[in-house]
Amino acid sequence: MGEKPLTIGVLALQGAFIEHINVLKSLGADVYEIRQKSDLKARHYDGLVLPGGESTTQSNLLKKVGLFDEIQRLIEEGMPVLATCAGAILLSENVVGGERHLATLPVTIKRNAYGRQLGSFITSGSFGTIENVPMNFIRAPYFESVNDPEVKILSKIDDKIVAVQYKNQLAMSFHPEVSEDKRIHKYFLGI
Repeated sequence: MGEKPLTIGVLALQGAFIEHINVLKSLGADVYEIRQKSDLKARHYDGLVLPGGESTTQSNLLKKVGLFDEIQRLIEEGMPVLATCAGAILLSENVVGGERHLATLPVTIKRNAYGRQLGSFITSGSFGTIENVPMNFIRAPYFESVNDPEVKILSKIDDKIVAVQYKNQLAMSFHPEVSEDKRIHKYFLGI
């Protein structure tokens, strides 16, 4: 009898959630879309994904459907979370160029730090000990600073912090879900 697969909830209110779902399913996880409070209460989750998209819209929708406080509580209590781009903005305690939202991650992040859509780019770099990771930056933020010595910087591109880990929270300003490389999602499942 094999191990029971991990159950991952993916916030599916707005943004690039389907790509995360596809990668996680390909890695053997049971994945469920979270769209309303009852979706969060319906089952036990081993982890959550906060996808890219538009952070203010996602935050407003979280509040409208009654998920904001519950997701914040779960993260504060140790639920592993993977956050990309707008998801990283949702987690950050300080947001340059925008408002703060869940504020569970002790970092300062700068919204649209590379400019608008025309400033989007693809590169590769290290992610912790994982080498040569494809990194897609789409209207991306970057982390201006970490505000707690426990925050691990996992990746920098051109001296800008683009991925961090703080306890159960894994946040990055790029989109690993749009490449064929599944190593970051595999790393998250290991948390």
